[in-house]
Amino acid sequence: MPSIKILPVRFTENGFMTQPFALGGEGADGLDPAVKYRSCLQNWLLDTGSEVILVDTGLPAEFPEAAPTPDTTIHVGTKIKTYLEALADLGYKPEQVSKILITHKHSDHTGELRAFPNAQIICSAAEAEADEIKPYHPTVAAFADGPYHEFPASQRIADGVWYLPAPGHTKGNCAVAVESDGLTWLIHGDITYTDVALYENKLSVVYEDRAAARETLDRVRAFCAARPTVWLGTHTPEALESLEAKRVVDLANPPAVIPPGDIVFKTPTGKYVCSVCGYVYDPAEHGGVPFEDLPADWRCPRCRQPKDKFNRA
Repeated sequence: MPSIKILPVRFTENGFMTQPFALGGEGADGLDPAVKYRSCLQNWLLDTGSEVILVDTGLPAEFPEAAPTPDTTIHVGTKIKTYLEALADLGYKPEQVSKILITHKHSDHTGELRAFPNAQIICSAAEAEADEIKPYHPTVAAFADGPYHEFPASQRIADGVWYLPAPGHTKGNCAVAVESDGLTWLIHGDITYTDVALYENKLSVVYEDRAAARETLDRVRAFCAARPTVWLGTHTPEALESLEAKRVVDLANPPAVIPPGDIVFKTPTGKYVCSVCGYVYDPAEHGGVPFEDLPADWRCPRCRQPKDKFNRA
């Protein structure tokens, strides 16, 4: 088994999400909005020794920082630095990146695709036509390398690196398995938002195909039960802790849940940000119409999510 360096590209911290958001995808009965889990944003870098591979590319540098209010369902945290600044802090330059594996189309996973002149951008066919990805002429993964354990299809990216279909959150959602140091490191976008969902077998409220999301989560849990697996996500500091501790998933023994720190609510700017795809609604660009005055059936122009998926910025 190869030794591959796995590094988090960290760009926000100290966020939160509510329990109904994180666990309520198949029903919110018994879930309490007052219960909150920690949130943040990081994507991932793989250094194989011969090439540098990114799993997703963060938010665009100009993305506004959201302003959490008492009714916010997910706040991704305060900005530590831009994605590219975080990459530089790890000691890497955009020119060094040879491949980018996209888990899915949303802007917190694709925001800086523009910055990597030498990288082959790889995504699923379902994501390749997305507005966030199509302009960069991605390579569509063929997934022609046969099953990968519980996953029915795969594409080998490098020795020890496998790209896997994991649909549900979006129709073309993918995950990345890294075999290194005697463990499998399963990197994902938003199959879960918090590790609590993995252990409690719960879907979040954000998906394009609920049946596929359920099948993917079932497959992931079977995968983790069958072999030593470290679960590395995008929206929770639990992933950072699991990486550092090489913490293997034990579905029968979930780790202790650490609550978020003090939450500071902010004065809204009038702008609203889609929590799913990152689209910013600015009244100044829409004839001065406040977000609150948009029709109840108004939807995000980019990802078609309803108004309740928007947070104040």
